Amino acid sequence: MPVSPPSISLSRILFYNLLGIALVLSWWSPDILIWEYLDDAIFFTTNAWLNDANTLWVTIVALLNNRLFDVGSMLTLLGLYLWAISRDPVREHRLLRWGGIGITMLLTAGILSQAVRYAIPYSHPSPTLVYDNANLITELVDFSTKAVSADSFPGDHGLMLMLFTAFVWRFSGRTVGLVSALSVVILSAPRILGGAHWFSDIYMGALSISLVALPWVLCTPVAPSIAQRITNTLIQVKWPRPAIWP
Repeated sequence: MPVSPPSISLSRILFYNLLGIALVLSWWSPDILIWEYLDDAIFFTTNAWLNDANTLWVTIVALLNNRLFDVGSMLTLLGLYLWAISRDPVREHRLLRWGGIGITMLLTAGILSQAVRYAIPYSHPSPTLVYDNANLITELVDFSTKAVSADSFPGDHGLMLMLFTAFVWRFSGRTVGLVSALSVVILSAPRILGGAHWFSDIYMGALSISLVALPWVLCTPVAPSIAQRITNTLIQVKWPRPAIWP
């Protein structure tokens, strides 16, 4: 699907921002314990599965939290990105145009990551560090894996997955966006199953940040304009003539 002309959608920005703020308030309010209940229920349920009697499950979870799985995640995202490119009906300069989109996405990821690091003073350790009797997959397998995190909030892995999904949804459309959203659930699940993240780290922390920050980039001319400028530069480098932008 071609990219629509850059415009500001204040109604969408307001909707997403209010939804993100509502998530934060539902987690922060002392009278609402839904997130605390979900965190404990999900952790204690999934952590109980990590024991010597469930060797196959333990091995699977440990493998999914190994560094090689991160490579698999990157390949999955690359596959989704190439799929988005292949669905672009505008063939002229298609690769360079998506190169501009990709560079814009990486710039946004870097800025957002640094902003979260310095602007959010709150942090907490993973449930495997909070509860002394937690089962650790690192003690159940003989290869490298991840079971703990000294600073698991917000889920940075989930945040980057959500950022990727937002970009491909904005520039490619609903079909690729929905599949990418499903990949967020699948690719972020290992951190929760292994106990390195609370459920709320991803589905409150990362999601609320995405809902508040990304609409100001994707529902305004910011991302399309930056991507267009980068694309024009790439085209001028390869062909010294005006770029075509849908």
